[in-house]
Amino acid sequence: MTLQPKTIEIGHIASDLPTYDAQQLVMNGDQARIVLDDKVYTLRITRAGKLILTK
Repeated sequence: MTLQPKTIEIGHIASDLPTYDAQQLVMNGDQARIVLDDKVYTLRITRAGKLILTK
């Protein structure tokens, strides 16, 4: 099943870019997979609240 993340509004400066809430991407967990072409990446939220994207 593919879920569509909800976009959020963060102000007029970035309004021309799609903006996503990382908490929604990981669905209340701490990791999500992101696919680009045939490559799978892992997005992780650390305990310190930082984002790490790995291949």
